[in-house]
Order: sequence, then C-alpha cells, then structure tokens
Amino acid sequence: MSNEVLDEVKNEAEERMEGAIKALKYDLATIRTGRASPALLDHVKVDYYGTPTSINQIAVVTVPEPRLLAIRPFSPGDIKMIEKAILNSDLGLNPSNDGKIIRLTIPQLTEERRRELARQVKKRVEEARVAVRNVRRDAISDLREFEKESMITEDDLRWGMDQIQKLTDTFIERIDELGDQKIAEIMEV
Repeated sequence: MSNEVLDEVKNEAEERMEGAIKALKYDLATIRTGRASPALLDHVKVDYYGTPTSINQIAVVTVPEPRLLAIRPFSPGDIKMIEKAILNSDLGLNPSNDGKIIRLTIPQLTEERRRELARQVKKRVEEARVAVRNVRRDAISDLREFEKESMITEDDLRWGMDQIQKLTDTFIERIDELGDQKIAEIMEV
C-alpha cells in the first residue's frame, strides 16, 4: 500500500514539474533573439473574422534565411490582417509584403536590448524554479498528511521526501540549463 502511495505522489509531482518545464520552454521560445524562429509568432493573434487566431493556423511560416521569416497566408486576402496583428504585437518588427508573402526581417539586437532580454530570461527561469519548488512543497505536504493518517510509515515519509527532493534538484538543473542556453543564444552576436 505505502509504495503505491509514494509512487503516486512522486508521479504527480513529476508530471507537474514537467508542466513547469514545458511552460518555460514556450515562454523562452517567444523571446526574440537575433535569429529568426517561427515560435516568435506563437503569441501573435490575428483578428480573423472576429476570432483571435494564431498566424500558423492561417498561414505557413518558414525561415528562408537565418534572420528572415516568410509568412505565406493560405488566402492572399488575409495579408492585411496578418500585417496588422504583427504591427500591433510587442515584437517591434515591420512586415513587408509583395502581395503573396509577408517578410519579417529580424534586426541585430543592440547590446542594451540583449541585456534586457537576458534579464527577462532570468526572471522567467526564476518563475519556473518557484513553480517546481511549489510542487515539491505540495508533494511533501501530501506525504506528511499520508503519514498522519498512517497510510505510510515515518521511514516511508523520509524516503519519499528524499525522492521528491532529488526530483526537484533534477528539474531545477534542467530549468537552469534551458535558461543558460537561451541567454547564450541572445548574447551571441
């Protein structure tokens, strides 16, 4: 019985920590580096006939060059809506089109902007760490509750807490690696 309880708590904690990593990866993908990436447009929504719609649902986004995004709408009539959404976004990019394709040139980042983006990355990394620590706190609280209810022994509680801590350390390490990679990408000239 106690092993099942411990496994259940550990698995739930691992799932939730994995969710924090997934959210961090998504957040970091939307931070602009000097390199073009279709993920830059993930949070840009087009007012598509009254419905906020992702650009990748109404157009094909490609990276023909390292610092250029090409957006080819499925319907050429959607070009104006897509351009408007990009201009209204916080990307700070100016789209240009030839009637069929919208081109977004990703400018070089200034040193000041790189530092600002690195600070944003560090902030998001810290938020992910806090999320993982909150999961650890909840899991340990669950284990203590199970021990109070005599569903697990005191030794099981100690072992479970140790396992949760190891899991937490592993996820914090992964979060730090993701942050370091993104900062290196931003600082790359």
